[in-house]
Amino acid sequence: MAIIYRTSALAPRHAEIGGELEDWNGMGTAWFYDHTDERAVADYEAVRTKAGLMDVSGLKKIHLTGPHAAAVIDRATTRNVDKLMPGRAVYACMLNDEGKFIDDCVIYRISVNHWMVVHGTGTGNESIALAAHGKNVAVIFDDDLHDMSLQGPTAVDFLAKHVPGIRDLAYFGIVQTKLFGYPVMISRTGYTGERGYEIFCEARHAIALWDNILKDGADEGIRPVQFSTLDLLRTESYLLFYPGDNSETYPFKDEPCGDTLWELGLEFTVSPGKTGFRGAENHYAAEGKERFKIYGVKLEGTTPADMGAALVKNGETVGVVTYGMYSKLNGHNVGIARMPVDCAVPGTKLTVRNEDGTEIACTAEEMPFYDKDKSIRTAKG
Repeated sequence: MAIIYRTSALAPRHAEIGGELEDWNGMGTAWFYDHTDERAVADYEAVRTKAGLMDVSGLKKIHLTGPHAAAVIDRATTRNVDKLMPGRAVYACMLNDEGKFIDDCVIYRISVNHWMVVHGTGTGNESIALAAHGKNVAVIFDDDLHDMSLQGPTAVDFLAKHVPGIRDLAYFGIVQTKLFGYPVMISRTGYTGERGYEIFCEARHAIALWDNILKDGADEGIRPVQFSTLDLLRTESYLLFYPGDNSETYPFKDEPCGDTLWELGLEFTVSPGKTGFRGAENHYAAEGKERFKIYGVKLEGTTPADMGAALVKNGETVGVVTYGMYSKLNGHNVGIARMPVDCAVPGTKLTVRNEDGTEIACTAEEMPFYDKDKSIRTAKG
């Protein structure tokens, strides 16, 4: 059993609506408000058609300030942060010395000499601390800063009533502003594949903001959604979740855990020509040596693939579905899978074998399945 050592200020609100606070990243997180299929579908459809509000304060927030802050982030992550201007953010990965994935993150340049790195359940904090050793930089782990994710097509309409110019905020842009009279930082980021925003605030203001957003946003259809909704949203949007899609959960038979960016399809997070980041040489050396590929599967019918369902070809198990979902709204039954490189070709015929023995015909397909050209999440105006 994991020790929960971090507490969300919103825990009382989650408990009031039936939230079960289970560990995620050391914080008690409302994975479920209830376990019914009806709740899961309603929360998923709220984000896809209106908007959902989610407490994602379990993400770890690290501030870096000082003359060597940029150099530390440059060493620890795959992005060329010199090109990141104040008021902008970027998605990045972190590797170990072997060039294997250990975490992903969003890098925010708050001001000229103030950065924030927000990461999940990997060892990003430790990697930053390693890069910061001996440098003129202050590294502060900020658990007072809370993060509410407001995601869905009506999110911008709601915020436009309270935040002047929010419609002009570009994808991965940041604005320092106020909401209901409280100081906040709003970033146009998220983990849903929708046009969405993350609202960062002090812990002491979190409940007031949560309550006001839900009360004032009722006309836009805003509702609180449980954390597990992210699995449905991310699966059809090709957003990976560490360690759920990684070898830490689905280990190799004869090798230690650790996946390359080439295998995960995350090589785009390396800025062109960048060297000097941790694991760089081994990352570049691994190109073309993929042991597997993360790829999509599209299933027949409406029965989704189990988490960890076997992926079968010609009667032989060749891979695994890390997460599957059926969407009546979008009319597809899809999943993220780990499969051999030669199977990761559109149209390859495969079979999903669920835990109860049910076999479902499927084909390998490119991801994402939703918002393929990312026009929804990047929309202007």
